[in-house]
Amino acid sequence: VESVISKLLANADNDVELAERGIVYIDEIDKIAKKQNTNNRDVSGESVQQALLKLLEGADVEVPVGATNKNAMVPMTTVNTSNILFICGGAFPGLEDIIKKRLTSQGTIGFGSELRDQNVGELFKQALPQDFVKFGLIPEFIGRLPIVFSLQAMDEELLVQVLKKPKNAILKQYRKLLQMDEVDLEFEDEAMMAVAKKKAAAKKTGARALRSIIEEFMMDIMYEIPKDEMIGKVIITKDYIEGKGSPTILMRSNG
Repeated sequence: VESVISKLLANADNDVELAERGIVYIDEIDKIAKKQNTNNRDVSGESVQQALLKLLEGADVEVPVGATNKNAMVPMTTVNTSNILFICGGAFPGLEDIIKKRLTSQGTIGFGSELRDQNVGELFKQALPQDFVKFGLIPEFIGRLPIVFSLQAMDEELLVQVLKKPKNAILKQYRKLLQMDEVDLEFEDEAMMAVAKKKAAAKKTGARALRSIIEEFMMDIMYEIPKDEMIGKVIITKDYIEGKGSPTILMRSNG
């Protein structure tokens, strides 16, 4: 686990003082939960939590300076982790069932009862430390991460932003590829919304699904368009995404 701190030190240009006031974000933290009902050695679960606990509590950790590989013979330096901010995130699949079970067992019948049929985002907001312990994180680890915050799932408008706004957005990549064949590519706003609404939101996988969905519709276009030198522009329409029509193709003018 010390590699977490060595990466922080590398990002701080090996300035120990700067690294000691840094921020470490650890993703996929739910993957180190204790494995339930297993007799095998738990090499990726509780033992990793115990090791991370030392960093979270604040300790002097010896890390290599400027090492690019694990076994390099490089000088070591000591980094104190007491003032480093640790943020851990994860999808926690199955946590909603644990919360639902707890809420249902506390539920009442009649006028005082609450509606228990809530979506995952709403359930995550009601997560308590004991839910994470049941999920498989050790109590000491939970105690060192006192602030719990749940994020909302991306809605259609946010998914459309992901399609077109980032520096290396998937639509920009396809536009550039077609520009190599001197063909302009345009996506209608309704078509992008149709991708987000019909496909990605339905799959419930967030932005990860967008690339595979766009590739599905662009496959034929990427193969067929370069064959015809007269094609100057392709417009992806809502009807094409919904399977009711085809993309609009504009030919080049001979002039």
